[in-house]
Amino acid sequence: MKKVLLSLCASVLVTTGAFASDTSAKGLNVLLTSADAQTQMMGMVLSTMTLKQNKVVNMVLCSSAAELALKDSTSPLLKPQDKSPKMMLEALIKGGAKVEVCPLFLPNAAKAETDLITGVTVAKPMDVATKILDKDYQNLSY
Repeated sequence: MKKVLLSLCASVLVTTGAFASDTSAKGLNVLLTSADAQTQMMGMVLSTMTLKQNKVVNMVLCSSAAELALKDSTSPLLKPQDKSPKMMLEALIKGGAKVEVCPLFLPNAAKAETDLITGVTVAKPMDVATKILDKDYQNLSY
């Protein structure tokens, strides 16, 4: 009897796990505008955890947060990881996240696409809007 109950419980767990993964989002859209390093870091950490679950991460950096995407920018090291938001951003890009800056950022910062770190492009508003409206993705805004 115990073996039957254990088998039944195992079947329920496997089935529930499969169902849960089938119904979870395909990924995460992150819109980051904050100049605050801790806020930026939270966006980076949650994006990293999303990639670790083999999900898609689309990130758009606007306003002050877009400065993270500039080659000549720096950001402070934060505890407990002793990493900066920029370091985390670069790791996200290496991990496969799609990172873009708002199309308003470069011309208003007197910068060009050549000033961006490798892997960052300029967002197209229609593409961003399409991603935000895609119900298969969760949206976060910081």
